Amino acid sequence: MPNRRNDQEINDIQYSGNAFLRLMGYLKPYWKTVLICFALVLILTGLELYRPMLIGDAIDLYITGDAAALLTPDERFAGVLRASAVYILVLIAVFICSRRQHLMIQEMGQKIVYTLRMELMKHVQSLSMRFFDTTPVGRIVTRITNDTEAINDLYANIIVRLFRNVVKIIGLIIVMLALDVKMALLSFVMVPVVAVLTVVFRKLSRRTYQLVKTRITTINTFLSEHLSGMRVIQIFNREKEKCAEFDDKNEDLYKAGFREMMVFAIFRPLIYFSSIVATAVILGGGSAQVLGGVITIGTMYMFTQYIGQLFQPIQELAEQFTTLQSAIASAEKIFTLLDVKPLVQEKDNPTILPQIRGRIEFDHVWFAYDGEEGKENWVLKDVSFVIEPGQKVAFVGATGAGKSSILNLIGRYYDIQKGAIRIDGVDIRDMTREQIRASIGQVQQDVFIFTGDIKSNIRLRDDSISMDAIREAARNTNASHFIDRLPEGYDEPVSERGSTFSAGQRQLLSFARTLAYDPTILILDEATANIDTETEQWIQEAVEHLMKGRTSIMVAHRLSTIQHCDRIIVMHHGRIRESGTHQELLEQNGIYKKLYQLQLA
Repeated sequence: MPNRRNDQEINDIQYSGNAFLRLMGYLKPYWKTVLICFALVLILTGLELYRPMLIGDAIDLYITGDAAALLTPDERFAGVLRASAVYILVLIAVFICSRRQHLMIQEMGQKIVYTLRMELMKHVQSLSMRFFDTTPVGRIVTRITNDTEAINDLYANIIVRLFRNVVKIIGLIIVMLALDVKMALLSFVMVPVVAVLTVVFRKLSRRTYQLVKTRITTINTFLSEHLSGMRVIQIFNREKEKCAEFDDKNEDLYKAGFREMMVFAIFRPLIYFSSIVATAVILGGGSAQVLGGVITIGTMYMFTQYIGQLFQPIQELAEQFTTLQSAIASAEKIFTLLDVKPLVQEKDNPTILPQIRGRIEFDHVWFAYDGEEGKENWVLKDVSFVIEPGQKVAFVGATGAGKSSILNLIGRYYDIQKGAIRIDGVDIRDMTREQIRASIGQVQQDVFIFTGDIKSNIRLRDDSISMDAIREAARNTNASHFIDRLPEGYDEPVSERGSTFSAGQRQLLSFARTLAYDPTILILDEATANIDTETEQWIQEAVEHLMKGRTSIMVAHRLSTIQHCDRIIVMHHGRIRESGTHQELLEQNGIYKKLYQLQLA
């Protein structure tokens, strides 16, 4: 098995680049949308600043000011009506601009996150098997789901709202200073307190956000692993113990969420309290100036409205900076995953064979999963053999002898450290993985069946494989024996992992899937093991049909299933110890004969 500690692909390495700038790169295709949204922000800010002015001026002109004393009651009422009409028009304009901006920014955010998810999925599928050997599935799921949603919040809400709040704060400061410097300075008396609260809040909230995200990843990883292994849990009656383990992780997440809630529950009331104090200061100081004739009642009204508007964007800015930090933290994890390079790399100008005949050659191959050239780490040691096109070759040996590793290397799921592996005389490192794997059909002992229906599991969503080809593949592998008895036949729904089918039926489906793709090289990795007696004969016939005209490589513990092979290679501690036909190996009186006699016994 791979050594987890030495694999740098899956470690949570600190992202070294600028995640925010890289995120902004995804905005390039939508630059027109961004400009329109920013323009709408400026318009909205202007309208928001104009509303208190409209009412304040109406108070001074038509209700309490010197100008109002010169007007008749009807003229004052008409003036108030005009101001009200303009105010309603401003509200309508705010609604239209806000709705337009919201729809545009939300649509853009969803499109960017869609692109990012697809990029992640394609990249994950391109990674080497080494990555999946050592990376918990829950961690990958968290990156593609939870972390991308955090990015969506960044694009859909944070960026434009950050810009809006900054513009609004600057606009409010300019307008207040323009109206009256003394009143403006009086209004800003609580701003230093709010600034200190904001700095403290940012530090606390950042820690809580990071803690919550870590706990979510932990619980997702736990659920992914234990839901997949539910059968084992129930077999060994460990439900209570696993529930207790989940309860610990769930409580950790609860505590982290509660801590996050408490941080906001303290910060928001403090900001609100500060705004009330600031309003009281304005009312006190402003009243004295109104009575002294320095400012008008309308001006004091404007300041009371503006101070309420000033503290709201300051509070939002603090929360948005924290959310921004959370989104950037998610982005760093996503980009760390995207920057993982597959261990199996292709050349820039690979060799493309016009047709693969199926000749396989191992030339002094040395291989270790962890890549370290230490004697104790080698899984394969100086392995050499040649399989000619159309030959049937079997590998036998004790567990850990290196049989399955040979199969994995043929498909280039891992790269070797020494020697060479050739297909039709070409080093597989000079070929494309696509051509190699398209020519190989592999049937494993543990068959994976996808959610969907029978036909989609045979064609694997390859629409070039027709229904006639699917039916023929099923007939030739005897899978049609049980498919035809299903209520909906090839349209029969399949649950996750094909849990409603027997092991033999799942194996027959995998044979049909392999035959439908018509590979040149066939690999059977314990494909006839752990099957029920009802379908055993069908599977044996399916194997014989699959192997016709193909280079076939088998790994089997049941020696009775490989006696017909052209050659049997005996592996022991990563080396080839014996090679020959069944009868030749028995005559050698070596490892194979001992294995054969043990099975007879």
